[in-house]
Amino acid sequence: MAREMKIGNRMVGDGHPAFVIAEIGINHNGDLSIAKQMIDAAVHAGADAVKFQKRTPEVCTPPDQQTQMRETPWGYITYLDYRYKVEFNEDQYCEIEKYCRQKSITWMVSVWDEPSVDFMEKFDTPAYKIPSASLTDHKLIRHARATGRPLILSTGMSTMKQIHKGVEIAGGKDLVLMHCTSTYPCEPEELNLKMVETLRSEFPNTPIGYSGHEVGLVPSAVAVALGACMVERHLTLDRAMWGSDQAASVEPGGFERLVKYIRVSEAALGDGVKKVYESEKSSLKKLRRVNGED
Repeated sequence: MAREMKIGNRMVGDGHPAFVIAEIGINHNGDLSIAKQMIDAAVHAGADAVKFQKRTPEVCTPPDQQTQMRETPWGYITYLDYRYKVEFNEDQYCEIEKYCRQKSITWMVSVWDEPSVDFMEKFDTPAYKIPSASLTDHKLIRHARATGRPLILSTGMSTMKQIHKGVEIAGGKDLVLMHCTSTYPCEPEELNLKMVETLRSEFPNTPIGYSGHEVGLVPSAVAVALGACMVERHLTLDRAMWGSDQAASVEPGGFERLVKYIRVSEAALGDGVKKVYESEKSSLKKLRRVNGED
């Protein structure tokens, strides 16, 4: 069985270019114009898709946190009110869908609860992501899977036993499994990039990706070299903007370099078969004194 699947019009998996997702998340702070600027930045950088997050605040916010007060750009408000401030409504998502179509970029969302899955079924996104926090929410996984859309399953803050159970619930078909450490930002010592290889071994028929929250770009390219067929990084217009994910995000210029690093890494990996390249032959003629066996 080939380790690949289709997302929209792109094949994702071994032998295909890494699918790069610019995670807008909630870095737009509820502002549609900022979201559009971030879509523009993702397109300019060469990302394959942008991704948002969809929550039903009264479902996703734990009851003991709903009434906690928080300083926000909208004043001193409850945490539940804040969660509503950063959610887009149906009209705004219609505008996002229209804008992404105009810009010829795929868009999708992470779904955090079952009502959010139902809400998103109004749109034609090519896949749903189940965030790390919801890997153990088997009811949500089943609900998202029932739509028939491919799933991307993130594995942060989870044990191998929980990952195996999540994959069992999701089923192996049309599934990408993402290695992730859910710390924002994440120190290099906790990125554990070799988990890409571990997951490839544990799930030999499943495409494995990498969702990174590090500061910097190199680890994401290394993840591709280790076998990640999908890379997701948070995008922001400015890391100094207000919001919990901004510090672990990549600014537009950095995201452009990130995509270039990934593409150069893919080209540089080659096929593992030793050969003498045409470009080497002039050096061979000038520099080698003793010819060995061919």
